[in-house]
Amino acid sequence: MPNRLVHEDSPYLRQHAENPVDWWPWCDEAFALALETNRPIFLSIGYSSCHWCHVMEREVFEDEKIAAYLNAHFVSIKVDREERPDIDKHYQSVHQLLNQRPGGWPLSIFMTPDKKPFFAGTYIPPVRKYNMMGFLELIEVIDKKWRQAPEDIVKNADEIARFLEPKEGPVKATRLEPLVADSFIRQARESYDATYGGFSKAPKFPHTSTLELLLDLGLFKQFDEADEMALHTLRMMARGGLYDPVDGGFCRYSTDDFWLVPHFEKMTYDNALLIRAYIQAYRRSGEALFWQIARETIAFMEEKMQESRLFYAASDADTEGVEGKYFVYDYDEVVEALKKGGFDADEAREICQELSITKEGNFEGKSIVRFQGDARPAWWPKVRKILRDLRSSRPYPFIDKKILTSWNAMMVGALFAAADIDESYLERASASLEALLALMRKENRLYHSALAGKSPTIEGFLEDYAYLTDALLRAYETTQKERWLVEARLLADEAIARFHHRGRWYFSRGEFTTEADIADTSYPASAAVMTEALLSLASLLGEARYREIAFKTLEYHSYKIMRYPLYHPAFTTAVLRFVHEDVVVKATPEKLKEAKEVLKKAPYPWLLLKSEATPGYLVCNQHSCFAQAENPEALAKALAKI
Repeated sequence: MPNRLVHEDSPYLRQHAENPVDWWPWCDEAFALALETNRPIFLSIGYSSCHWCHVMEREVFEDEKIAAYLNAHFVSIKVDREERPDIDKHYQSVHQLLNQRPGGWPLSIFMTPDKKPFFAGTYIPPVRKYNMMGFLELIEVIDKKWRQAPEDIVKNADEIARFLEPKEGPVKATRLEPLVADSFIRQARESYDATYGGFSKAPKFPHTSTLELLLDLGLFKQFDEADEMALHTLRMMARGGLYDPVDGGFCRYSTDDFWLVPHFEKMTYDNALLIRAYIQAYRRSGEALFWQIARETIAFMEEKMQESRLFYAASDADTEGVEGKYFVYDYDEVVEALKKGGFDADEAREICQELSITKEGNFEGKSIVRFQGDARPAWWPKVRKILRDLRSSRPYPFIDKKILTSWNAMMVGALFAAADIDESYLERASASLEALLALMRKENRLYHSALAGKSPTIEGFLEDYAYLTDALLRAYETTQKERWLVEARLLADEAIARFHHRGRWYFSRGEFTTEADIADTSYPASAAVMTEALLSLASLLGEARYREIAFKTLEYHSYKIMRYPLYHPAFTTAVLRFVHEDVVVKATPEKLKEAKEVLKKAPYPWLLLKSEATPGYLVCNQHSCFAQAENPEALAKALAKI
């Protein structure tokens, strides 16, 4: 018989509806039951495309003996971290405090009946292994301790609660200086993998904000080394593994140093941000491969991950309980398919060799497609179709059909970036933005998430405001439609009122007040994205108050940013924009369109466009307009002197 989660909208929660565990969603009734029965609370936080969440479900939550013990002695609560990132953020800080290391997913928290945490872990096996206590043994110990000496647990929980109380900051302010660019390059160099690209050992993440800042500095400072680190990393990722050359789209991260074996889930935020990074690389280098990867990734998102111009959250790593089953190939099946497709035996062997498809395989006896080099051979379009046809008979991994405002806004921004190169993307970008606003912006409120086809109920967090403001500004940049600039301003003002206080940004204010991160993690820090948006609004609207709030934010976090810029690429970009200042080119929309190619090639990364009725082109900074040009050729000369 299904448990209560069957009534929830979240696909992740509904995945657990058939568990024998008597799950509750996060709700007042669950906490009232815990107090009434004096039972500890077990809180489990995860998300639908999380591989280890599925492992723990199979091993622990589907175990009848474990479920019976949980049901008898605990109140068990399930949370979708994508639906409630505020809850997740709060309890990740609990894990960090108790274990002195970052947490992850699944996140496993045990609390007193009045919601005070006293134990935090991540994946816990059913029985003792990996030098870890088994889950059944753990809950038996906790239950015994709670019944025999609850005062010890309460005392410990009270101490933890005191440590979690918000602290006033900041650490001493540090002068914001242009030399942060040199520090960033030096730290990137020290972490850089010159062979395979990237900025860490396995597991390897794309770190798109690092790549984008390197490309900005390659343009602005003429740092060839910065360009090379970014472009080499993007080339190596595009060969395959982390990137899926067959369907298009990127997986979340690589488990090895050379981007071959990924965790196979595909997240909307990764793909949106990587589309932007590959487009920037194409504009910087002119290499057709980068634009091809961007287009293929957009095509994947539109084919597999879209409904009514809105984008789903993620697709799963597993198919029928097996990780990567949909994505990998057997050598013999590929050779046979190639022969049926018109290739002879020698050609089939050569193709398999180029694509790293072997009898032994490179992943659990099967093969992940990965090119040996950067170039795509002439036969690839035909072979790609053959490989896609082989996949067509396989069940596609589960897709979480949540619509998240922040992640959709990232995708909208990526589509507008594509429209700057190919105008055929403009209508799609605009339609997605319209659809997002229609769903999530209601009665001057912004909402965070909704299941496709349903109405949202959870109000927006800082990341939703930040990324949607950014998307609106990108829409204005591309279209010069005043409507988008007005909407961006309104949204930014709401964000300031709700989440900002004296240079400090909060991720959430409400049931959980959580401070916004400043380091870039899975995606650029929302406080940094909002700070950049405020700098853009200050430049476009000439309103100093936005620049002042941006400065207070940068000053508040300056100590960490200036010392460790590699951990804070988005904030480092904001610092550089602040100290060097934006350049705004003002002209009529027609004139701006006429100068499109000149503006694309401008040797300055922080260039904004403003629709204004001027006779030619005005080139301005924060204080004055310092150059005037009558035509695109004269404008190019003026921009070259920046």
